[in-house]
Amino acid sequence: MTPQPTSSPMPSPTSAPAIAQLLRPIDSFSRVRNFSIIDTTLREGEQFATAHFDTATKVAIARALDAFGVEYIELTSPAASEQSRRDCELIANLGLRAKVLTHIRCHMDDARIAVQTGVRGVNVVMGTSSYLREFSHGKDMAFIVKAAGEVIRFLQSHNVEVRFSSEDSFRTDLVDLLTLYRAVDQLGVHRVGIADTVGCADPRQVYDLVRTLRGVVSCDIETHFHNDTGCAIANAYAALEAGATHIDTCVLGIGERNGITPLGGLMARLYTAARDHVSNKYALRTLPALDQLVADAVGIDVPFNNFITGSSAFTHKAGIHAKAILNNPSTYEILRPEDFGVERTVAIGHRLTGWNAVKARVVQLGFADCDDVLAKRMTAAIKAEADRNGAQSPAQVDALIRTFLANDAAEKKMTPAPARNEVTPMAPVAVTTTKAVPVAVPSPAPVAVAAAVEI
Repeated sequence: MTPQPTSSPMPSPTSAPAIAQLLRPIDSFSRVRNFSIIDTTLREGEQFATAHFDTATKVAIARALDAFGVEYIELTSPAASEQSRRDCELIANLGLRAKVLTHIRCHMDDARIAVQTGVRGVNVVMGTSSYLREFSHGKDMAFIVKAAGEVIRFLQSHNVEVRFSSEDSFRTDLVDLLTLYRAVDQLGVHRVGIADTVGCADPRQVYDLVRTLRGVVSCDIETHFHNDTGCAIANAYAALEAGATHIDTCVLGIGERNGITPLGGLMARLYTAARDHVSNKYALRTLPALDQLVADAVGIDVPFNNFITGSSAFTHKAGIHAKAILNNPSTYEILRPEDFGVERTVAIGHRLTGWNAVKARVVQLGFADCDDVLAKRMTAAIKAEADRNGAQSPAQVDALIRTFLANDAAEKKMTPAPARNEVTPMAPVAVTTTKAVPVAVPSPAPVAVAAAVEI
């Protein structure tokens, strides 16, 4: 088991420049700064291959999502099983700030069960593509419109928020789709839903369909994007630019097959466009714990390259990168790790190590700053050792640095301070990988960030 290093924090620069906002034209109908998240980890996420949430886990996830600040939490249909019904009723009555919804088939039996649970809204769905009409439920569009009307009117009589969504929207005939949406909009639903059920859509298709639909219905527009072809985040963002009002997400993007738009990934995308809005609206610093909670619940690790919370998300290794990051973190970071409750790391102990990072580690260990010549000699020794034996551990690199400094002091008949043999502690961090020495990196004021990931 690889030991986890710690480190003492370094002072931040007093005038570190803010991360520049990306400049882009904004459509008058864009909702990038005015949207709601419907997190469906407890519905779509329960369809993930290894997911099996017991009641306590569901409650923990619901509370964590509520603390993060999502506007809606969607639950598995209470018609799915007796335990699902009991869990739905329990969570609906927790007193959360988020609106608790459930997701049902367009069927009166499901609707009757749903309204008895105490949920504040019901999301109704029915397949509309030729594939699903032929091979799933076997009904034509006329039947779908009629069934939708019956279920919607019943739900409205029980004063719950109602959304009606097609399934497999992007493979549904456009005329059929718009006819259905117009019909349910006229019934007074709160939202219509677009679902890329098989992940076939691209951002341009999404923008065009949402923009077209915006001109047909007066209600809100919810979107649900599967990630089979890797476009779920881009599609969600394009939907908001086109005027969609609600985006479905799952923590870590879990869900059926390859899952859907990940909550953290969407936050990363929206942060670059509307940082202040997103930072004020959601408790971004709770994201690492939320990701870990769901990862543990489904028996997986948080992926190393996960948006924001992956172990390598804010790890800088190459010498050129390290030098720039030490001077100004904005050079190679569009996201500020401290805004999300995580820390950046500059890794040393490998053949790509730069001497600026080694100098920074010298200071972090408590010594006076060494000159450039000595820093370059130490760096050359680290690279040579890495070439021979692979990446070096924190203790090994610290020992090499102390030896060089001691020898240099002896030559100058000076004693470096402090003269210790132990590894200087570095602040702990929630994620680790394999070998390398972390170096503390100053962050934009007012947060002082210490390195802490063992690479």
